[in-house]
Amino acid sequence: MRAVITGATKGIGRAIAIKLQAAGYDLALVARSSHDLDELQEELSLPDRMIKTYQVDCSVKEEVYQFLHQVRNEFGDIDVLVNNVGIYLPGSLLDESDEVFEEQQALNVNAAYYISKFFGKEMRSRRSGHIFNICSVASKTPVENGGSYSVTKAAMLSLNHVLRQELAPHHVKVTAFLPGSTKTASWEGTTIPDEKFVQPVDIAETLYTILTLSKGVNVDEVLITPLDF
Repeated sequence: MRAVITGATKGIGRAIAIKLQAAGYDLALVARSSHDLDELQEELSLPDRMIKTYQVDCSVKEEVYQFLHQVRNEFGDIDVLVNNVGIYLPGSLLDESDEVFEEQQALNVNAAYYISKFFGKEMRSRRSGHIFNICSVASKTPVENGGSYSVTKAAMLSLNHVLRQELAPHHVKVTAFLPGSTKTASWEGTTIPDEKFVQPVDIAETLYTILTLSKGVNVDEVLITPLDF
């Protein structure tokens, strides 16, 4: 089994990479930092696993498509796609510059659109595969001081729904994750205790459980939030 994970070197993406590698998956890992990719590849390296890394700025369409053609040639058919890359830039929608929205749109929506179309067509042809979109609770309820982020995550959830509608007749599964506050690098330096957060490993374990369900089952959405934030 083979999986592509974007935003693979930190937080949720990293936890998913570790879990899937332990479960026997070959991995194509995508991130912006070559240094972080090298470190993760070394950590995950096993003689019977294929780990390939791709340094890609997923906000740049040309780089995304270059990666897509490269990974198809080097890696072959993909069984699992995890659209995890994203960015959160806090601020008021009315008061921010247009570039704040555009940067989040490029990473939170456009990248998932390009990548899902590419692999979705291949999965449709093979009549198998699973796409996971790491959205957010902000996909349904705008977060305070996160206007543009909420807009882009709502768009990502809508993309997820369209993909599921179009791919379900071809036996391809599509699942959205809607995590609440998750202990990733964006919370670095916080004094809030860990038990107030969802942990990246919680998402990774849940994702893998979904992959083990019977062939005729699709988990449409996973809403996973802290018990008492």
